[in-house]
Amino acid sequence: MAFILTVMTLLELRALLDEKVKAAAETHFSVKLENIAAEVPPKTELGDLAFPVAFELAKLIKQQTGEKANPRAIGEGLKTAIEGLPGVARVDVAGAGYLNIFFDRADFLSQNVQLDPAKNLAAADRAKVCIEHTSVNPNKAAHIGHVRNSVLGDTFARILTSTGKDVEIQNYIDNTGVQVADVVVGFLYLEDRDLDSVKALDKELTAGGKRFDHYCWDLYAKVGQTFQTDKSLKERRAEVLHALEEGGNATAEFAEFVATRNVECILDTMERLSIYYDLLPRESEILHLHFWDKAFEKMKELGVVRFETEGKHAGCWVMPFEEHSGTDEHEADKILVRSNGTVTYTGKDIAYQMWKLGILGLDFNYRPFRNDANGEVWITTAGEGSAAHPKFGGGEKIYNVIDTRQSYPQEIVKKGVAAISPERGLSASVHLAYEMVALSPSAAEELGFKLSDDDRKRSFIEMSGRKGLGVKADDLIDRLEANAFAEVGSRHPDESEGEKRHIAHQLAIGALRYFLLKFTRNTVIVFDFKEALSFEGETGCFCQYSAVRANSIFRKLAEKGESVDSLLPNLADKGKVNDVFAGEGGDEIWALIALASRLEETIRQAANANEPAILAKYTFNLAKAFNLFYHNHKIIAEADETRRAVLVSAAFFASRSLKAALADLGIEVPAKM
Repeated sequence: MAFILTVMTLLELRALLDEKVKAAAETHFSVKLENIAAEVPPKTELGDLAFPVAFELAKLIKQQTGEKANPRAIGEGLKTAIEGLPGVARVDVAGAGYLNIFFDRADFLSQNVQLDPAKNLAAADRAKVCIEHTSVNPNKAAHIGHVRNSVLGDTFARILTSTGKDVEIQNYIDNTGVQVADVVVGFLYLEDRDLDSVKALDKELTAGGKRFDHYCWDLYAKVGQTFQTDKSLKERRAEVLHALEEGGNATAEFAEFVATRNVECILDTMERLSIYYDLLPRESEILHLHFWDKAFEKMKELGVVRFETEGKHAGCWVMPFEEHSGTDEHEADKILVRSNGTVTYTGKDIAYQMWKLGILGLDFNYRPFRNDANGEVWITTAGEGSAAHPKFGGGEKIYNVIDTRQSYPQEIVKKGVAAISPERGLSASVHLAYEMVALSPSAAEELGFKLSDDDRKRSFIEMSGRKGLGVKADDLIDRLEANAFAEVGSRHPDESEGEKRHIAHQLAIGALRYFLLKFTRNTVIVFDFKEALSFEGETGCFCQYSAVRANSIFRKLAEKGESVDSLLPNLADKGKVNDVFAGEGGDEIWALIALASRLEETIRQAANANEPAILAKYTFNLAKAFNLFYHNHKIIAEADETRRAVLVSAAFFASRSLKAALADLGIEVPAKM
């Protein structure tokens, strides 16, 4: 493997070490190692990397020869192969055989202070991937649960983009589903409105500073409550749903307006969170452009589906995965076509997934939908589309951000696509599952919901859009911004109103995004206002505050007519630089540099594990380490030129990685806090 030894990142140095250890294992012990495990010691005094490879070699040698090998002796043999490598200061064999690697700190600092690790991530691999997230039913406003989906998907898209992937972001619009039908029922039969009346209502709401999707939120809950007592209204839903799926009628036109206005409102909400999309594929086109028909024919040809002639699924087409049949409650998810001939959600999802992978053989028609801060957003259409449009779909890998309650149908989609296209296999479809966002009992009561004594004893209250129990995303953002505005106003009373609101917005969005990202995807988030609004502890605001502090260092440096570049000559004497690292506080300074240099590695870990929380935790730890460094060292005022250059360089390392990590989390750094 070729390296530019004059500029070597931590990942490149690690790769060189792996290569040398593998070569030594084969040369001295006749063992071929596939992978080399490494750990980061808990303290920098113990080294920068620790290889437990001697223990693995001892096992393999015993398996091959039957003779017992001493891991420490093996470690001593490997040590000689690593010593003297560029970038390595020394190698210790510790304990029973650990190889502890100490980097040449002065050499690493001078080589990497001008190398941006975030930019180094842009690899030659430009493979296209598609990420579907948000996918809110266009029947009402988005709530906090939807925001978790969107923030996870948006952040993961940013992470994959940083690793060099060509990422296409899709937001699937279920505009013919039962939720849209329910709101249409409400407008038509509870409020006795026609299309002109709803359009007039929309204009009236907009003129009054109100939102159409918020109005639909209340109407949807009202319809759900009425269904419990009025069976005739529920029968109307079936009529409306059939009209929506059929298309080309007055009811479908009515629903088209309602769904489209809700989509526009939802996209406005997401734009407040700096979340954007490339394409809005709609379910209506999957039906009307015969995506399902094409997929169904292909599945029948390949024997992927079978027609049931007896039993509870008689008359249905199902996916026959006997080895993974699921529980009774999930058996229906295997049905792709019901006995009445209607296609299930799972069936339509398989057709959509085939299109995303480029194996369906059909394409949508497209038209521009809107322009936002990120550029042009496109939407699918059954009518004549634009001849000039970007190439959509055809991803190498597809990520679907859908909550964990949809895990079984997502498994059916994955298995179905893999059966149709074995060469793409199961690995082409990835379900980014996540747990729900619930309310703490105190948060529910704070929002005005009446709880029973039993409810108050629960650890959380599950939200329900049908019952109207939930936090609208816009209401939450508004409250966060109001709280942040009060804080900014108290700290910077002389700042302009516009600037205070801009900073408050940045703080509010940072707080919300970090709160939703710091938990792993398989964690149920219990939303509580006090915790989310906190400016202390593991929060987005704390990370932003650290970045603002770092920026202040370089602003003060510029005021003195200096910069990082102007101080670089003071790092030329590597002996003096290493003296700084060996002196008081040197290990702490080096620990900050080393942690900041692991951004590239951390982003790759988050991408490989499909877990944005890995990057969120790293960001907080880096912010915390920088704050400690900031308190313990006089950076600008340091008299010794070499030490001052090292301190400024350490701050630069931390600032650069912290801001890049925050950017991948979708969090902006305010000018002041």
